[in-house]
Amino acid sequence: MSEKPMGVDLSTLSFDIQTLSHALQGGAITPVDVVHEVLRRIDSDPHNAWIAVHDHDVLLQMAETLLAAGPEGKPLYGLPFAVKDNIDLAGLPTTAACPAYAYRPQDSAHVVQRLVEAGAIPIGKTNLDQFATGLNGTRSPYGACHNAFDPRYISGGSSSGSAVSVALGQVSFALGTDTAGSGRVPAAFNNLIGLKPTCGLLSTSGVVPACRSLDTVSIFALTAGDAHRVFGVALSFDPADPYARPAQAHGFDFGQAPTADVRMGVPLKAQLEFFGDAAYAQAFDDAVEQARSLGVQIIEVDVSPLLEAARLLYGGPWVAERYQAIREFIEAQPDAVFPITREITLEGAKPLAADAFAAQYRLKALQREAATLWQQVDVLLTPTAPTHPTIDEMLASPKARNTELGHYTNYMNLLDCAAVAVPSGFVHDLPFGVTLVAPAHQDVPLLRLAEKWQCALQGRAATLGATSQPLPQADVVPAAVPSGQVRVAVCGAHLHGQPLNWQLTQRGGRRVLCTHTAPVYKLYALDSGGAPVKRPGLVKVGPDEGGAAIEVEVWELPVQHFGSFVAGIPAPLGIGTTVLANGSTVPGFICEPDGLRGATDITAYGGWRAWLGRPQ
Repeated sequence: MSEKPMGVDLSTLSFDIQTLSHALQGGAITPVDVVHEVLRRIDSDPHNAWIAVHDHDVLLQMAETLLAAGPEGKPLYGLPFAVKDNIDLAGLPTTAACPAYAYRPQDSAHVVQRLVEAGAIPIGKTNLDQFATGLNGTRSPYGACHNAFDPRYISGGSSSGSAVSVALGQVSFALGTDTAGSGRVPAAFNNLIGLKPTCGLLSTSGVVPACRSLDTVSIFALTAGDAHRVFGVALSFDPADPYARPAQAHGFDFGQAPTADVRMGVPLKAQLEFFGDAAYAQAFDDAVEQARSLGVQIIEVDVSPLLEAARLLYGGPWVAERYQAIREFIEAQPDAVFPITREITLEGAKPLAADAFAAQYRLKALQREAATLWQQVDVLLTPTAPTHPTIDEMLASPKARNTELGHYTNYMNLLDCAAVAVPSGFVHDLPFGVTLVAPAHQDVPLLRLAEKWQCALQGRAATLGATSQPLPQADVVPAAVPSGQVRVAVCGAHLHGQPLNWQLTQRGGRRVLCTHTAPVYKLYALDSGGAPVKRPGLVKVGPDEGGAAIEVEVWELPVQHFGSFVAGIPAPLGIGTTVLANGSTVPGFICEPDGLRGATDITAYGGWRAWLGRPQ
């Protein structure tokens, strides 16, 4: 056993990834110290969060092996994590919260193995609603999982133990699964970030299916930056998973854009439902006002296609997929299945094949209707859950209360959305959360926006709309998630509100940054020759030639439209490289030397708008 590290009180040390990684990477503590502290924190915990934990000697061997190898090349070095017990972890049985179903996997699930290879330490398996059927955390023979803030209340599920283990500070992050909200509802109820990635981006090889065509592995973390780091490691195309798909370009990054340019949708007031919970209704109103005060555009949108799709998940034939997932087992051993889980699953034997086709046809129509929503907004803000029942209330009405919990979550995988659940204050001393939603493959912008939201909520940023520079990102940004965009700096007639800005917007361009150049440029008003649109010339100059910082905007264009934009730029202008105030470079407008004949030096104004607005 290692000695207690000097200057670090492990008993009070936060297990968020930034804090713990700093201590580990700096040598203030070791993976061995972390293992001992994790086991101390887990010992005799009354929340029913864990089903199985690796033996002390096994964890110690993992930690010592890491210590000997060192942190180089291991972005998750020494970080403890939990694994929902429907995800395989070598060395421990997979039960899916059903002891009679248990089996011992030879290998860990693909996603678990990636995290282990990055230096993370898998502590053990966490409790869940049996066979991931439920959003409440009470449907387990290992005991109802208790909320981390008040044990009288449900933890949320089905990834109950994973959420609670992170909220209690027992691990740095945890894996769950999310088919209908199981990675988001527990996050909301336990003051966590809950990432529900785009389906197919994180492998489900080695995961006990709930609805195989809709399942995804999810991530619980204390901060959006932590979740982003774990996502960056876990992200991998797995050819052994028939539902895997490679990451696609995410397009406009609303998580980094000036917030004045972010269109945030909220449901029409009449479409909000809180099942009589006035405090939750007020909490969501407060969240909307917070977003509005931070600068985003709030746009009310019709979410009826989303709500109808949500009803299809359990009210339609998709419950047959849950039945299919454990068909042989439940038919052979029905009494081994938790009563409410058995009742719900066996309902899946009833729909006809014709019912499945009818539902698919309706879903296709709803997908087309939902697509129009994303033409109006970049991101959708909804409550994560409409209310938060106690365990007793849940047990008294298990099906009805569980259905309520999925009101804002059940549609997402059917409609191929990505989502991040984020904390948004407290209601009666219990966490309240909202969810940021966007179409598939926009996981990275969602995580960046969630990080801004979380910073603002915690008072670590005055506004979401610090437009001069983007906020710091997580240390590990998925290189495999391209933006599909090309950035271009503009300084004159293409600025927002100027006469040629349409050449950007008609090509899907969006403004992502308002800033200045490095102080090495001169700005000229070119001789227009009588043309109605005046044009600027931005010229880089030497250190003693009177250069200044010039106002510019950085816009993003879809890469497929960048060529046509450049082709339309008339001489003497063209596209070169612009150095921004922070030292970074982007493509930007340049001017050929011949174009300066007859031009007026307007550098002293600091920008095109200031020159246009000068007293005449």
